Amino acid sequence: MIGSLPKDVLEALLETIPVEFSVVDADDRVLAWNKHESRIFKRPTGVAGKSVQKCHPQKSLQKVEQILQEMKAGTRDKARFWIDLTIDGEKQKVLIEYYALRDAEGNYLGCLEASQNIQELQALTGERRLLD
Repeated sequence: MIGSLPKDVLEALLETIPVEFSVVDADDRVLAWNKHESRIFKRPTGVAGKSVQKCHPQKSLQKVEQILQEMKAGTRDKARFWIDLTIDGEKQKVLIEYYALRDAEGNYLGCLEASQNIQELQALTGERRLLD
């Protein structure tokens, strides 16, 4: 990153971006997440510091573990998938992405899991210019 952000600006940015995220360390422990109150995938606050495996449904756990192992091995840097979820009684499309976090030398530091409801994005057509 070029430049630096004061802590309060960084925190505001992380709560404002239109993506909910979770950060896991190199040992698969949950470090932090944003948008606690409005998350698609809610987590109890007690999950912080615990194994990420406790945050995923059993049916997807093996795939999550495979993604993390491949990231640790350096054979994968990203995983992207999307699912249909019912949110507030309506079917919605949710995009979920995992990104390996690496230091400047390429060492694995952990994983960023980012989720976003993309239902409105899928409906976009044509173009809309700034301030239109």
